[in-house]
Amino acid sequence: MLTKGAAAQPEDAITPDEAIKDPYVLEFLNLKDEYSEAELEEALIHRLQDFLLELGDDFAFIGRQKRLRLDDTWFRVDLVFFHRRLRCLVIVDLKVGKFSYADAGQMHLYLNYAKANWMREGENPPVGLILCSQKGSAEAHYALEGLSNKVLAAEYQTVLPSEKVIAEELTHTTRLLEERKASKSVRSRKSAKGSGKGGA
Repeated sequence: MLTKGAAAQPEDAITPDEAIKDPYVLEFLNLKDEYSEAELEEALIHRLQDFLLELGDDFAFIGRQKRLRLDDTWFRVDLVFFHRRLRCLVIVDLKVGKFSYADAGQMHLYLNYAKANWMREGENPPVGLILCSQKGSAEAHYALEGLSNKVLAAEYQTVLPSEKVIAEELTHTTRLLEERKASKSVRSRKSAKGSGKGGA
């Protein structure tokens, strides 16, 4: 017999910044030293199951090369996903080179269109992910800060990171999980104290 799952708690909610990793490791693509954005996209679609595992288990694939028309110009969005916990579309733009402020403007256009035409009732506004081979932190910060749409830039790597980097990432993730667990425990104790006051 199926049982009803526990109701969602406020602490279960996550932000787009928490949902989007940086960097993504795409060593399974087996790409050569030089490749085009079309070849990158084709490789990701060919290894879609591996790509979804790297993105995280809340991502669901919607489509690729989704077309949209503005005035007399056609645009194509590289990849579209849906994120279950964020409850929104995630628009992905692939870049084989370095992140540029112009990429932010293009993504902003896509998100405004998606919000007006692709978003369904009950969903949150779409989030943009610019997946690039490298980014300058200052340029990304100033290009993406303060936009009315949520746009994130993340790097991808086509080779596995060193053991040192993996160890540092594991330590960082473990610390975040412990902090979240401790915070949840404090909230539970406060809630129990609050409910106990009304007794007797």
